[in-house]
Amino acid sequence: MNEYRITIKGLEDYPRAAREFAKLMDRARIFAFYGKMGSGKTTLIKSICEELGVEDTINSPTFAIVNEYEDREQRTIFHFDFYRIKSLEEVYNMGYEEYVYSDAFCFMEWPELIEELLPEETTKVYIEENSEGEREVRVLLND
Repeated sequence: MNEYRITIKGLEDYPRAAREFAKLMDRARIFAFYGKMGSGKTTLIKSICEELGVEDTINSPTFAIVNEYEDREQRTIFHFDFYRIKSLEEVYNMGYEEYVYSDAFCFMEWPELIEELLPEETTKVYIEENSEGEREVRVLLND
């Protein structure tokens, strides 16, 4: 397992962070984003999607649970927000396995609520705010 770190000093830094993150994506497909409410999970995922060339409006799928996008290379991206999930049965009923075991990129917010369903090859991304208000992003890639 390799660990990569990306520091985000402010909102203007997200595009650069997304470029750095995108360079890591050729080795992974499923990404679980961990962080407190307001840590920047959605903002980082939005920036990554923009870096990949998504032209649709990108927002949190808090109520829909999953949003689907297409990047400039016509690859599918699924963006999940499991914050409102009440049971694993709910996740299965939404067709979770069809999404995750497709060839699409999967970006998941609040994955701790479905931890036992995450595939072994999931890349874990931890976002924490430091004392200066910067975001520290740790990406743990399975190699």
